Amino acid sequence: MVVMEEKPKFDADKAASLVKELRKSFNSGRTRSYEWRVSQLKSIEKMVEEKEKEITEALHKDLSKPAVEAFISEISQVKSSCKSALKELSGWMIPEKVKTSLTTYPSSAEIVSEPLGVVLVISTWNFPFSLSLDPVIGAISAGNAVVLKPSEIAPATSLLLSKLVEEYLDKSAIRVVEGAVDETTALLEQKWDKILYTGSARVGRIVMAAAAKHLTPVTLELGGKCPAVVDSNIDLKVAVRRIIAGKWALNNGQACIDVDYIITTKDFAPKLINSLKYELEQFFGKDPLQSKDISRIVSSSQFARLVKMLDEDKVSDKVVFGGQRDESQLRIAPAILLDVPEDSQIMQEEIFGPLMPILTVENLEDSFEVINSKPKPLAAYLFTNDEQLKKDFVQKISSGGMLINDTILHVAVDGLPFGGVGESGMGAYHGKFSFDAFSHKKAVLYRSFTGDASVRYPPYTAGKQRLLKALISGNIISIILALIGRSKD
Repeated sequence: MVVMEEKPKFDADKAASLVKELRKSFNSGRTRSYEWRVSQLKSIEKMVEEKEKEITEALHKDLSKPAVEAFISEISQVKSSCKSALKELSGWMIPEKVKTSLTTYPSSAEIVSEPLGVVLVISTWNFPFSLSLDPVIGAISAGNAVVLKPSEIAPATSLLLSKLVEEYLDKSAIRVVEGAVDETTALLEQKWDKILYTGSARVGRIVMAAAAKHLTPVTLELGGKCPAVVDSNIDLKVAVRRIIAGKWALNNGQACIDVDYIITTKDFAPKLINSLKYELEQFFGKDPLQSKDISRIVSSSQFARLVKMLDEDKVSDKVVFGGQRDESQLRIAPAILLDVPEDSQIMQEEIFGPLMPILTVENLEDSFEVINSKPKPLAAYLFTNDEQLKKDFVQKISSGGMLINDTILHVAVDGLPFGGVGESGMGAYHGKFSFDAFSHKKAVLYRSFTGDASVRYPPYTAGKQRLLKALISGNIISIILALIGRSKD
């Protein structure tokens, strides 16, 4: 009989030992150099290139994620982040020059980006590869030692990340800790220099409370109910296809930036629903449960949660399309619901699945009140050709990010920060924002020993007081008058 060797338990003592080891490595200065950062980024690039097949297989095992979707939303995202960081890193590391004032003359000043130290990245299951490595790329770019805790809900990807990071990266400064609640709790008990967490608001509160004990700064990437407001003066076919791409073709609705619900006018709703039905059939066939181009629900508990939403008494008769299910395969077909009650579970919680409620209003401007009555979402979408409506939407709706006439693509723009506001999170990353998220911006002022003015030192005479006030005000006439012993009338 073969006896399976039990894996050693990762507890608070092991977590403390790991942090101590990584802090020793960080304090040695090895992670600060440009050469080290570049070598690690190139290793990630090489890893993704060489192990693309294994990564795709792991994502399919965890989520039945189609290969094309896995490449677009996971593999290419990591490649793009690496490429961008390698191209821009030397520029990001250059201190930023700052103008100085007359009161510090002669002097120069700059802002120096320095690594925070030893940081923790807690990832999520819906994009278990890209949302693990994207923040790690930022942490490495900024010169930190880093621990990655992948999600146990995507076990195949978690195990693969653990193996690949050990194989390709510098394990004296970059480590992966697998596990669930106990391991995460052990990690959160430690003193980190930054924590980035991606996941639910409920767990986000736990992470923030743990971080507060050590005054550790956090970036929280959460979620929320992301709305899409749809006008009638649009190219309906293009709009609908883009909505489907930002809902069902994005991990079958299991994404923090997917379209959670649609708002449109009562008059336009039937036309919109008919177009959604037609295009969904074009994308996923007459029996979407058999489609190889749509992801499954990640777990039985998530499946049960979504079914409960769909079967709620006040909701079940609002389904106008789809919603078939196969529990044995953890599959739920795209579902469209019309005018579900505001107090239903499906409108009170983030859906995170293939259910799409459509709310109707008399005028599209009324949609602003609906959106603003809820916690601020991670993303908000608007489909219209009305320029005034676009301006009003940008001005009156607060969300982490916003996209007009499309969905989700704003996260692919490195020059835009990705992050939430209020309940949908705090802080941001992507591109240089990732570098900044894991850096301390140190203010540095340089002075020489020349230009030492007695006016700053006691005893404070009336003349010195006039000159000090003039210098602080920055008014050149007042300064000249104070220097010649006169005051400005």
